[in-house]
Amino acid sequence: MQTQFVASQSVEIAVPEQPVPIQHYLRQPQRLVQALVDPTRIEQLSEEIFRLKMRPLSFMALSLQPIVDMKVWADADGTVHLRSTRCEIRGIEYINQRFALNLVGKLSPCQVNGTTHLKGRADLEVKVELPQAFWFTPKAFIEATGNGLLKSVLLTIKQRLMYQLLSDYRRWANTWNQQTPPPQVPVLPADSPSA
Repeated sequence: MQTQFVASQSVEIAVPEQPVPIQHYLRQPQRLVQALVDPTRIEQLSEEIFRLKMRPLSFMALSLQPIVDMKVWADADGTVHLRSTRCEIRGIEYINQRFALNLVGKLSPCQVNGTTHLKGRADLEVKVELPQAFWFTPKAFIEATGNGLLKSVLLTIKQRLMYQLLSDYRRWANTWNQQTPPPQVPVLPADSPSA
């Protein structure tokens, strides 16, 4: 039985002002990935490609572990894009061979009443052919369960984004600011004509 699950999640976060604008932070997608995902579950394959080993998920008596390769890149204005490029399901080979995952996301800085905000959206779609054992389960029940599972995955990412990302940004901005001293203003001697 071919089944499709979908979920979307939007986010808007007010960004507390720091010594360095968040656009500079967002131009480093690897920091964003590391802030959103447990570092033990991520492997950087190239400058823009990351492999995420998700925690095992339970779906109707099945235990599955998705492994997703994601391309994450930033525009000059700090807009971050995310797109899945490959997926593997560990646990049940039957499902792995009949599984497709599509994840697309975007996070952009913008000004709202003079305050910087991050606005974003992620769309997650899974297509899978379920084993025969599930053919007698009502399709509406299977789809509701699958959609709920995807929504919980996106909600977890949203929560980490709201707390972990802002915390990491604050740490990074303060460290960056301490390492880069402000420009020195020349001190004129007391007997200088301008003094």
